[in-house]
Amino acid sequence: MWLSVPKTLPPAKANRPRAVVFGCAGTVLDPAEAAFFAEADPLGFILFRRNCDTPAQVATLVRDLRASVGRPDAPVLIDQEGGRVARMRPPHWPAHPPMGVIGALALRDRAAGREAAWINGRLLAHMLTEVGVTVDCAPVCDVPVDGAHDIIGDRAFGRDPELVADLARATADGLMAGGVLPVIKHIPGHGRAFADSHAELPVVDAPRAALEATDFAPFRALADLPLAMVAHVVLKAIDPTSPASTSAIVMREVVRGPAIGFDGLLFADDLSMNALAGDVRTRAKAVMAAGNDIVLHCNGVLDEMQAVAEVVPPMSYAAAQRWARAQAMRGAPKPADVARLTERLTELLQPINA
Repeated sequence: MWLSVPKTLPPAKANRPRAVVFGCAGTVLDPAEAAFFAEADPLGFILFRRNCDTPAQVATLVRDLRASVGRPDAPVLIDQEGGRVARMRPPHWPAHPPMGVIGALALRDRAAGREAAWINGRLLAHMLTEVGVTVDCAPVCDVPVDGAHDIIGDRAFGRDPELVADLARATADGLMAGGVLPVIKHIPGHGRAFADSHAELPVVDAPRAALEATDFAPFRALADLPLAMVAHVVLKAIDPTSPASTSAIVMREVVRGPAIGFDGLLFADDLSMNALAGDVRTRAKAVMAAGNDIVLHCNGVLDEMQAVAEVVPPMSYAAAQRWARAQAMRGAPKPADVARLTERLTELLQPINA
């Protein structure tokens, strides 16, 4: 049963939205959800497979989510990477390759791989903007190692940090050319994890020098991009007690510090993931205290969302400035021949798919 609209949420500050992105339960916005969102005023929303049925339905849901907070520019996010991580799927939307396929092409022909990555990003953006989605939680910039858990696997471009950075940059450029902001993930790196952070807390034992040379390198190369998502992974060499998403040490020394130097808007990965300890209030407080800009709560459970809203404040001034810079980078989609780009991507990937 849906809860009533909360009456004691912290007040808004200087007209800044609350520092949280919420999911919703289904394919239509429930009236109780709409009333809650109007009161809580989250920065934006995120869609999952449960929310995506047809293009018309998704477009309506996106409009209704934005209407609930009275902000037509409220960001709507989605994880649309391609391959197994795709919330919008056939038959209503085209299937896109996993990033590992594009990486395999780049190993044979770097220029062709770079072109395929850009086209793929541009086509993803076309699909998303048709239904009003403005932020894609992609590209994956993790660098897997031998024996790592398959939660990343072919979602990554490959095992060469320079190649990963090159193809992630091209993908991000393609997304932005289509009017969609990319979110690089999972900063400072999930590729070495031997566990799935959805299910448990991964602990990485690698020395700092290895992390600097490999895991951090793609994120360092892309530190000028506007948005990133922080991993729930312990890096023992830096902070053996807390995952990156709740570690002020990792945030200060690595993510915001000289190891990576990222100064865009930071989303902590989903609070619902079992890598984090405690109830949702405890988790939300921890990721905010560590220095993340935005809390991400994805499962659409209304009582959990209310609990999160009770402890998450409005966006800080610094976060609001970072979000304003991100919005300024998202222009209108540039003209594109979608049919021709689709044909060209098929041509480029044909040697890999044969």
